[in-house]
Amino acid sequence: MLERLKHVSLQTKITGLLLSVIILLILILSGFLASSNIHQIFSNKYKLSMQTARTVALLPSVKEALEDGEAAASLQFLTDQFSMENEADFIIIQDKDGRILTHPDPEKIGDIHRFKDGYKARVFGGYYRMESNEFIDTSIVGIAPIMSESGNVLGVATVGYVKEEIWSLIHERIEGILYFSLVVILIGAVLGYLLARHIRKESLGYEPREIAKMYKSRDTLLASLNEGVIAADEEGKVNLINRSARQLFPQKGFSVGEPIASLLPGLDYQQVYDRKQGMVNQELFIHNKPFIVNLVPILTNDQVTGLVATLRDKTEITEMLHMLSEVRRYSDDLRAQTHEYSNKMHLIYGMLQLGKYDDVLKVINQEISSMDQINRNIFEHIEDTNVQAILIGKTGRASEKKVDFVIDPDSYLYPLPPHIEISDLMIILGNLIDNAVEEVTSKPDARVSFAATDLGEDIIFEISDNGSGLKDGMVERAFEAGYSTKKKTSKEKRGFGLANVKSALEKLDGGMEIESSSEGTTITVYLPKQPKGGIHHVEHRNR
Repeated sequence: MLERLKHVSLQTKITGLLLSVIILLILILSGFLASSNIHQIFSNKYKLSMQTARTVALLPSVKEALEDGEAAASLQFLTDQFSMENEADFIIIQDKDGRILTHPDPEKIGDIHRFKDGYKARVFGGYYRMESNEFIDTSIVGIAPIMSESGNVLGVATVGYVKEEIWSLIHERIEGILYFSLVVILIGAVLGYLLARHIRKESLGYEPREIAKMYKSRDTLLASLNEGVIAADEEGKVNLINRSARQLFPQKGFSVGEPIASLLPGLDYQQVYDRKQGMVNQELFIHNKPFIVNLVPILTNDQVTGLVATLRDKTEITEMLHMLSEVRRYSDDLRAQTHEYSNKMHLIYGMLQLGKYDDVLKVINQEISSMDQINRNIFEHIEDTNVQAILIGKTGRASEKKVDFVIDPDSYLYPLPPHIEISDLMIILGNLIDNAVEEVTSKPDARVSFAATDLGEDIIFEISDNGSGLKDGMVERAFEAGYSTKKKTSKEKRGFGLANVKSALEKLDGGMEIESSSEGTTITVYLPKQPKGGIHHVEHRNR
């Protein structure tokens, strides 16, 4: 049964439910009204029969007729008149001997009928009402004694209402109630259908099971999003916050019902409501943390009924862009190394074609010796594979630019702690080595050296070059995003390398020292093996 109900439409359920409730209420009310009418009609008939019998018995003309012994036609006329006025089915008057003086059937007049139900009125002079079938079918009768002035019983007056006629009257009234009930049921059915159709329209034609499924899917979808999602109604009050939004602001208590402007201040929400257009990539700072916010209106019948705000941590986006930039640079370094070896292979091929075998052996020996020295310094002293990969790539890039890239033979580095990720290493070492290589490219004896030390609580990297050095005041500005000492082309974006290095060092709680003179620059980077809570410093010393 329940399985079948699941496949019944909402419109049918609502219409059927309302119709059932209306029918049930109508049946209850109709039963109550019918019962009340039956009780009232019978009660009225009992009262009316007694009152009419008493009135007839007290009439002077009735008394005089019985005292004189004249049962004239005037008594029959009188009782017929009372019957019409009180809608009585019959009024029967008997004298003290039981002779019938008035009766609806003229043939019965003059007959002597022994007192049965009227016995107490004849003997004791009592007034009473009862149900009787003594005269005409089963009837409700009122019985009253006709008394003389001296108090003697002259006769008995019996006024009756036949029950069959009473039930006919009741049926007529119940028929009216039933017709009224049918009209109410029809009206209820129409209203139920209209209500169900309206609800279906408001729910966009979805059934409750479909809405429940969509609600669960929405909750799962919102919970799976890494972006924060906050929805507000047409009044700008928050009605939905997903888990990611709460995690983005652990220090801020979010709650449903608050104005969205208090949770995400500084945005022009009214513009979204007025123009019915979204606002994308709005930068917002909350607790000194940058976010990218998109606002999209919720439209229903071309009316704005709310808005949805999506939030992304700008720091994560920036870090991802930096990482992609460094991966690309790393790829370029490997491509440069491949290009360098390709040039050497072409040189060797040319010498072989010319038959200069001794020169070929000399070039090969030089290359093997150089590679052995580089590989020995990298693989024997540097155990961290990520740093090894970076250094191999930078060696090829330096070689292509005719820069002597030297790795200090006294360097030593164990595998780095897990909190120092490759993306951070690529940003720090990649930018510093690239800057050093570019600085000395124009020098005839261009030289860049790298050293690593893994002692104590810090990991130390040192990058030195024999360039022209940094002038006073350039160090502080070098860490600003967009600042560069090199010339920019229209398509080139420079000045973000050291700014990215600074961000990565802040993330790792590291520090950096810069020593610069006209003979070159040495940059020393300190990375703690255990994070220390955001300690970052940059020192500049002129040599």
